[in-house]
Amino acid sequence: MATRILLPLLTILLCSAASAEKYQVPRLTDGSPDLQGFWSNSTATPLERSAEHGSRQAFSDAEAAAIREAALARVAADAEPTDPNAPPPLAEPLPPVGNYNLFWTDRGMSVAHINGEYRTSMIIDPPNGKIPPRTKNSMNSSNRSRRTNDGPEGRSLGERCLLAFGSSSGPPMLPTMYNSYYQIVQAPGYALILVEMVHDARIIRIGKDLQHDSRAKWMGDSIGHWEGDTLVVETTNFRPEQSFRGTSPNAVITERFTRVAADKIIYRFTIDDPDVFTQAFTGELPFVTSKEPIYEYACHEGNYGLEGILQGARLEEAKADKK
Repeated sequence: MATRILLPLLTILLCSAASAEKYQVPRLTDGSPDLQGFWSNSTATPLERSAEHGSRQAFSDAEAAAIREAALARVAADAEPTDPNAPPPLAEPLPPVGNYNLFWTDRGMSVAHINGEYRTSMIIDPPNGKIPPRTKNSMNSSNRSRRTNDGPEGRSLGERCLLAFGSSSGPPMLPTMYNSYYQIVQAPGYALILVEMVHDARIIRIGKDLQHDSRAKWMGDSIGHWEGDTLVVETTNFRPEQSFRGTSPNAVITERFTRVAADKIIYRFTIDDPDVFTQAFTGELPFVTSKEPIYEYACHEGNYGLEGILQGARLEEAKADKK
């Protein structure tokens, strides 16, 4: 009985391995690997690993399937029509009214699948899947020098529509609750990554002898080179307003793009910032091909939220002055 089960399983594994070995990365006319196309990095895998999984890097097939089924069930439940005859909620405190329902979001239904594993977290180093502790100096300082509601400059970059929120534009380029789509376009000496959210465009210069620009830039200054079929990109010189989990303008973020199949790129990132973190940390996730084009991202049209926040802050200040 065991032999009858194991032989078909072994055949499947051997065929999968052979298929992976046969894959040849397509190339452009200049010989560089072709990474072009529309891609999505949405996933049900979190950035950091839940403490209950400890140093366990992968789910079992059954666990991964259960996570996907639960995610699909949440979408189905959220899509149920509201009863127009239902009485108003009477619970205290009142339940939140919410904003987007799941129709508008794209958090990813499946666990990230890399090298035959269903990953429990994007972060793979340190082994606990967690962002490392902060240095003592970084905990005693702040990157923000003004009060949050003094003016629009005090609000987050995503809220001001200057950059995508949640590090969607990167680096590192991570999925958020929606708009996790990208288009990669290549030309000799360059790669451009168009981010759906806020239409950020990362322009990566490619060449081993290039030097980083000394000027601070949104999304930093990115220089890439090829290591075999992998595009390695090093980014430095971030603007002080841009930060990922507290990173400083001196952070160095290294990304690796490796096309492993016609429909998948493995994206790996390493963040090294001794000013803020006690050690560098690395994560990875898949980018999979998408048949969806990148749609217009209308950010501030009809947006009265920012004005309301600042007006509310002025009212609070006026009340304080009266007291």
